[in-house]
Amino acid sequence: MKALGVLGTGSSAGKSWMATALCAWLRRQGVRVAPFKSQNMSNNAWATLDGGEMARAQAVQAEACGLAPSADMNPILLKPTGSTGAQLVLRGRAVGHFEAREHFGDMERLWSVVASTLDGWRDHCDVLVLEGAGSPVELNLMDRDLVNLRPIRHLDGRWVLVSDIDRGGVYAQLAGTWALLPEGDRARALGAIVNRFRGDISLFPDPQSWLAPHAPGLRVLGTVPWRMDLQPEEEDGLVREDEDRGTGDTMVWIRLPHAANLTDCQPWWDDAGVRLRWVADPALLATARAIVVPGTKNSIADARWLHETGLGEAIVAAARRGTLVIGICGGYQLLGRRLVDRDGVAGDAGDVPGLDLLPVETEFLPDKIVRQVTGECDGERWTAYEVHMGRTRRLEGGPLQTVYDAGKAREEGARRANVWGTYLHGWFESPRLRARVAEAAGLRGYRPHPVPWAERRQAVYRAMADHIAAHVDLEPVRRYLGL
Repeated sequence: MKALGVLGTGSSAGKSWMATALCAWLRRQGVRVAPFKSQNMSNNAWATLDGGEMARAQAVQAEACGLAPSADMNPILLKPTGSTGAQLVLRGRAVGHFEAREHFGDMERLWSVVASTLDGWRDHCDVLVLEGAGSPVELNLMDRDLVNLRPIRHLDGRWVLVSDIDRGGVYAQLAGTWALLPEGDRARALGAIVNRFRGDISLFPDPQSWLAPHAPGLRVLGTVPWRMDLQPEEEDGLVREDEDRGTGDTMVWIRLPHAANLTDCQPWWDDAGVRLRWVADPALLATARAIVVPGTKNSIADARWLHETGLGEAIVAAARRGTLVIGICGGYQLLGRRLVDRDGVAGDAGDVPGLDLLPVETEFLPDKIVRQVTGECDGERWTAYEVHMGRTRRLEGGPLQTVYDAGKAREEGARRANVWGTYLHGWFESPRLRARVAEAAGLRGYRPHPVPWAERRQAVYRAMADHIAAHVDLEPVRRYLGL
């Protein structure tokens, strides 16, 4: 097995995107390829078939490889619940909440988990694409590195370095990273990629000639133009272009402080006649045809925030006007009457009122529900999933829908008039369901894209492979892998 690392000059340089594109390109070469990231910090999670939990970024990369996502592709997942604490998910299972200081003191034990998981891949693929995190040369963190250089060394791999020209200072990014790398790690370099170029690429003709005197030995493999239509997922949420997207009647998404699985909005992106806006201003709810309260990693804290900011009052007022209000996962909990987390097992402890728009109450328990289910709408079926610690009880009224869990039908969610709640992530992936939602919201001129989002993602992966093949010299990668 060969290991190909995708390092970055900093956070959000485009490592996840480049790793996904390389996975799709290698799959096209007939290679058995799989993704890997030792440790991810993100509240965008995926539920595996065996009930494990992993970062969505690696689940997307698995799709690009043609594989079912597995927690062994992301053995350590940190899900932030506040400024200094996070829930630790180890090989797919939540094992508790930890403060940053505790986590940093446990690195060698965690490295043993990473190393054994890496070794387990040796006989299961030809190439393991290793995504890094942040920068590989954070001098105060290099001795605790679980994600960047250490996994590459462990597998005697090679790496490419991704820089972000969009934020400026691309030569400083590349030269500075190269200067701080240990000599032995420099020897593993296959080259650097300038990412996210916007505008006329002919105005940036020869980055190698400018970089060479300052980073001798680091070769620029190419410059990748930004393509808005080739952005299947962001590791931590949404790029800035996605904060206000589309034209037509407005569907508002509430920008909760601890929002999780923001990617639930993506199936709407290619639909006609709808504008998606992420907001935290109560005044912006006045003209919305629909309001979506997304998932959250700290429901108690976000319930308090809704009441303190006036957003909760604005959501209630909109519901009373007849606006369609939908809560997903944590958002479903927030629409209920009461949320109780006595021991802080899912974030802040407390007993707080919800918005009282749905006749449900939620109690948070130590064990976590992580499962895939099958949704159905007008005969169309698709895969959705649940990731939550709360148990929500309907006090009156009926469910929102029927889903199929391990082949058996069960009631799910809650509905009261124009207020709907569900635990399902991926709920909007069905074109037929989105059409029903649009009808209930009164979205004028709305037309759903006829192809389900899961199928559209596969087309995006193929186009990403084409894109890097057109703009990056992949010959050093070919030589290393023997292609």
